[in-house]
Amino acid sequence: MEIPTIVLPPVEKIETISIPLPTADVPSYIPMVVPPSDLQAEEEPEETTSEEPESPGMRKVDIPFTDQQMPVPETEILVTATTTAVVSVAATLTATAAFKYVVTAMKPILKTGWKKISQSKKKVS
Repeated sequence: MEIPTIVLPPVEKIETISIPLPTADVPSYIPMVVPPSDLQAEEEPEETTSEEPESPGMRKVDIPFTDQQMPVPETEILVTATTTAVVSVAATLTATAAFKYVVTAMKPILKTGWKKISQSKKKVS
């Protein structure tokens, strides 16, 4: 028994074209700074504090194991934000459940009504 063979032609090498990358001359200039004619030294306040001024409604909490403090809103603000979030999520979930219930309850009623309407139109025609 003779096994068939396939004779493939030799592979030709295809040379690729080399395209050089484009270059551009970017313009540059030395900026010229002209101070105003009425330039005066600013007066520094006598008492300078390195701490940031505290904004109303914020308190700072120490982060454990670090020397950093993180600003946190006051308790009233946090309670208001949390309550709003909980109420909105509860309302969304309730509305979704109610909509699904209404759809499942109304589906048979709508199908029956559609059949009666389509049958009455066929009798008239």
